[in-house]
Amino acid sequence: MPELPEVEIARRNLVRWLDAHRVVKAEADDTRIFRGAERAAFARLKGRVESLERRGKYLLFTFEAGRGLLAHLGMTGKFVRRAKGQLQPHSRARFHLEDGAVLHFADPRLFGRMEPVLAAQLPGLAAIQSLGRDPLVDGLTGPQLAEAVGPSKQALKVALMDQGRLAGLGNIHAAEALFRAGLHPARVPGSLTPEEWKRLARAIHATIAFGLKEQEGEEPVYLEDRGAVNLFRVYGRAGEPCSKCKAPVESFTQAGRTTHVCPQCQPLGAQRPGPKRAPGR
Repeated sequence: MPELPEVEIARRNLVRWLDAHRVVKAEADDTRIFRGAERAAFARLKGRVESLERRGKYLLFTFEAGRGLLAHLGMTGKFVRRAKGQLQPHSRARFHLEDGAVLHFADPRLFGRMEPVLAAQLPGLAAIQSLGRDPLVDGLTGPQLAEAVGPSKQALKVALMDQGRLAGLGNIHAAEALFRAGLHPARVPGSLTPEEWKRLARAIHATIAFGLKEQEGEEPVYLEDRGAVNLFRVYGRAGEPCSKCKAPVESFTQAGRTTHVCPQCQPLGAQRPGPKRAPGR
């Protein structure tokens, strides 16, 4: 499933593809990616893309003439560039460029979302206003992470995936960050010490950087794709030896999602409320 690094890669690809070429035609099939939005408005998205931003897992397109588009890749969505006339499986929406290339939004499972709006409305949309801090856009330190996630009564990994607290992390990168930080996903956020918040903030940056480096390219590959190779350290490795200590990686369910953890590298231990003072940077 695309998370912050994969959506950022999509943004970079789109910026590169759209930088020198205007959109001469936009078209979309009648599918549920336009649920709650006007599909006909998508066809009016023409001309130059003046800006393309990312907030969490959302892409915000600003076209000339004041038109905009809010896009979410969902669970399987991706943007790919194809030559004119080249078929693309599961193409749900398309931008035709003046050089003849076509940018397809391919989404096999149809959980993606397209919402054409006026460009001026994009920052005020409820989906954007509800987002928490974006680690890549806004930065993230130990104190900032503690402020955002610390008050949550949910398990630590579930709280990290709360987009209203921290924008962009999903099941994969939350699990990876916790593994890098040596923290158990079931910890109570209020039990973390200042040093642990600092360590976790560094780990979040590290897993985002890893995702950007290892998965960047014009043909994004998700773990769900056929033939995909699992490059992650703990996610999806239940029953395999831990890359650090060789103990078997375990899995359990949290908030309806499968969580992966090394019981030795990420001990749950006794949970005590952490100090009230703000953690150092």
